[in-house]
Amino acid sequence: MLMKTNKSPISIKKVASYILLILLSLICVVPFYIMIIDATHTNGEIASKLWLLPGKSLLNNYHRLVESVHIWRGFANSLFIAVSTTVVSGYFSALTAYGFSRYKFKGNKALYAIVLGSMMIPMQLGFIGFYQLISKIHLLNSYIPLIVPAIANASSVFFIKGYTDGAVHESLIEAARIDGSGEFATFNKIGLPLIMPSIATMSIFTFIGTWNSYLTPLILITDMDKYTLPIMQVVARGVYKTEFGTIYTCIAISVVPIMIAFAFLSKKIIGGLTVGGVKG
Repeated sequence: MLMKTNKSPISIKKVASYILLILLSLICVVPFYIMIIDATHTNGEIASKLWLLPGKSLLNNYHRLVESVHIWRGFANSLFIAVSTTVVSGYFSALTAYGFSRYKFKGNKALYAIVLGSMMIPMQLGFIGFYQLISKIHLLNSYIPLIVPAIANASSVFFIKGYTDGAVHESLIEAARIDGSGEFATFNKIGLPLIMPSIATMSIFTFIGTWNSYLTPLILITDMDKYTLPIMQVVARGVYKTEFGTIYTCIAISVVPIMIAFAFLSKKIIGGLTVGGVKG
């Protein structure tokens, strides 16, 4: 007996969608590719035409860069600040969001509205007062004012709370309390793992935003040994105004960690977005 298999052909609409997605991916990747390629060419080669294949001047550009700019010192400084800020922001934002989501106390909605309202205030409006405060408590030229304020990250609280409402079921919390678990232990052992995908999502944006931060470190940090990578890039541009190969090498060094961070954290996001606290 012959069995017929009905295989539906790939529709034209689906093929067009794939082609469109491929084109969009190429559009996103091409600027980074060109930047890395330009880092391997000399200034004259970059000025002459658009290169699509790597050159032989990467090491020369790199040596010229490190001769007058402490690029790896800036790299280490930015990495320390970005990682510390991401960890602080991720944990305390999750803790705050968990509190707003699971504890229905008097004034909960009012306090949450204040947190959301703070998102509407531009950071630049309070920067003068922030600088005066940091100056009076003698924390200028320190990394503390660059890291500690990340505890109050309203956008992360807003995003994580929305995820917590659906991922952490009340029955899990009640079961933990019956078993004698404390509130912080319940959050760390039950709540935190369940909302980790949302924390990973916001950690990407926190890491990228902190890594690319320029204005705040420029104003608060005066010691050149404590400069972050974006400030080092500006210093490199000042030293090598026409040496585009050297400048592109510096920019390429600053972009790689962002791409690595996204590659690692995006897997956790994709793999855990549908994870919930209780299966229906």
